[in-house]
Amino acid sequence: MKASKLKIDYTLLFIVLGLLAYGLIVLYSASTVQSFANFGNANYYIIHQGLYGAVVGLIALYVCSRIDYHQWQKYLPILIFASLFLLFLVKIPGLGIASGGATRWMRLGPISFQPAELAKLVIIFYIASWVDKKRSSLNDFYYGLLPSLCIVGLFAALILWQPDFGTMLVLLLVCFWMLFAAGIDWKYFFYAGLAGALALYLFIKIEPYRVKRLATFFNPALDPKGISYQINQALLAIGSGGWWGFGYGLSRQKHNYLPAAINDSIFAVFGEELGFFRVLVAVALFAAFAYKGIQIAKNAPDTFGRMVAIGITCWLTFQALINIAAIINLLPLTGIPLPFFSYGSTALIANLAGVGILLNISRYGHRLAKV
Repeated sequence: MKASKLKIDYTLLFIVLGLLAYGLIVLYSASTVQSFANFGNANYYIIHQGLYGAVVGLIALYVCSRIDYHQWQKYLPILIFASLFLLFLVKIPGLGIASGGATRWMRLGPISFQPAELAKLVIIFYIASWVDKKRSSLNDFYYGLLPSLCIVGLFAALILWQPDFGTMLVLLLVCFWMLFAAGIDWKYFFYAGLAGALALYLFIKIEPYRVKRLATFFNPALDPKGISYQINQALLAIGSGGWWGFGYGLSRQKHNYLPAAINDSIFAVFGEELGFFRVLVAVALFAAFAYKGIQIAKNAPDTFGRMVAIGITCWLTFQALINIAAIINLLPLTGIPLPFFSYGSTALIANLAGVGILLNISRYGHRLAKV
């Protein structure tokens, strides 16, 4: 039966549309000051996000919900090569766009995009395909596990080269949980944990700003005008919002006090203007998304579909959790955007495309449940 004739999961669709609408409303308010300062137009960022992020993203959602998810496995070698090539091209002068000490974007003619967002989906497809094809040898280290770790390591290294530590962290966490769900032997997680702890220690030591950021996580008052400025302003914004917030559009911190107010720190503006109870609605929507994603994974008709559903669900849920936890100082700041809320067309398109793939898997799951 064709996917177009199968039932769509309207619950998941409405949850995501609710997050998207909520995100655009919050972004509009958070972006007006910065938009006017940069472009003389208070609406520039919301128009750009609406046209190039939301509209294109919803088209991507629709198209991906109609494409049989098995097709992604069929063309996986091409997707891996293209994604790695784009991650490499980011560092080529004239193609990569440097900003804030990092080169994470690239420009091709009038189009600029972030290749790491595509890499997240490609890695999810790769791990899912590997688990599907190597089911009998998942715990054979040299034949089964090592080749997949090499591919993941190559992606992680290229992303860290940009550098984009936050995206690399999300990618590795998603891979970890996909492998956990696949039933990998616990001893490999133990060894991977030791190696990861050593690598994390080295990453922190070779970059002084990471040492300072970790220190300010434990003591935000350590350097209030320097490295800990962002977290202090974010906590001030959230604390000022209280239960119901100052009111929509009335944030004080977005007036050039809070760094990255439309990106990594948008949750702080959200809390300041709309308060705890309205923030709780968004958190509940993310929790509902996670629940639906787990349901879709459980009902998936095959291993590949189950693993892709787990990967996409973990990707968007973990990214939201890490962003929120960092802004309220439960985790060190990592520069990870909040899905559906933070400014960035490429990220929003990738998020909605991932949801489209989930919807497609759900359609086949509905069919299986009825048979």
